Amino acid sequence: MVIRIEMKGIHRVRKALANGKTATYFYAWRGGPRLEGKPGTADFKASYDRAIASRQAVPSGNFFSVISAYKASGEFSKLAARTRADYLRHIAGIEAKFGTMPLSGFSEANKRVTRGVFKSWRDDLATKSMRQADYAWSVLGRICSWGLDRGRVATNPCERGGRLYESERNDNVWTDADEARFIAKAPKHLHLALLLAVWTGQRQGDLLRLTWSNYDGTNIRLRQGKTGKRLVVPVGAPLKSALDAEASRKRGALMLLTRDGERWTEDGFRSSWAKACAKAGIEGLTFHDLRGSAVTRLALAGATVPEIATFTGHSLRDVESILDSHYLSRDQGLAASAIRKLERRGEQPEP
Repeated sequence: MVIRIEMKGIHRVRKALANGKTATYFYAWRGGPRLEGKPGTADFKASYDRAIASRQAVPSGNFFSVISAYKASGEFSKLAARTRADYLRHIAGIEAKFGTMPLSGFSEANKRVTRGVFKSWRDDLATKSMRQADYAWSVLGRICSWGLDRGRVATNPCERGGRLYESERNDNVWTDADEARFIAKAPKHLHLALLLAVWTGQRQGDLLRLTWSNYDGTNIRLRQGKTGKRLVVPVGAPLKSALDAEASRKRGALMLLTRDGERWTEDGFRSSWAKACAKAGIEGLTFHDLRGSAVTRLALAGATVPEIATFTGHSLRDVESILDSHYLSRDQGLAASAIRKLERRGEQPEP
């Protein structure tokens, strides 16, 4: 049965599939929940009605009203799809814990007490995962900041909350030997993923979305999903050789495909990558470490911080943080380079 009824505000998104076809997805509103079923069916209308009802049934005077308004905001809808999904997972927990908190809890007089309540909640989450506790805190802080900017709350109790988790990545750099072992042992359909990561320094999600139209034979042009930055990444000779060879026998619009020529899911890729690393005897390294390793290699090759940031899309601060705190402090190549320069200086004749 086809139901014809006017539904206002529906947001339509067209998405290219791995097989070259295009699919259309419908959402109750921009940034809202995805609708089930096909347009015109009872399932579609029922999911639309549920979404609208949940949006309208927002009690005023408590924190849930701020959370709901944030989820319907343009700021939230502009987040990358993966980021929105992660946020919604944490927002569900925030709603359950603090949704009924009166907005008077955000007054200047009550700010310190509310901050303590929020901190205790984060401490409880940290008993399971400090990293996820920090993520949940950042989402809560984003909502409070958004509410403060729009006059919905009087203060942001999450300001300058600090972090519980400090990533220790000093030793997590892919060496040339690691790369060679991976190429020797890992399935061939993963080789291009390694080269793309090493020679572009881009995130897994962005690389999995690359299509052959992003490559013009000299550069890879892309828009980063997390930051929205548009980059033009020059293609080095080893990567160009691999891309040109693969392009001649490409089986679809996407550069990276599964063994069966299908589109990767992010979880599926991570699982296959972990298995390939285990087969190659590579321990303690992830695909994400290739992004930081690319930064390190560029620095060792003499690239400046601004040059690296332009290449990888990092901020200047992030590049400096990677080089200063995580990778180069343990890289013996830099130390060896430094002593050679000092030796050459000592060999120069006095004027």
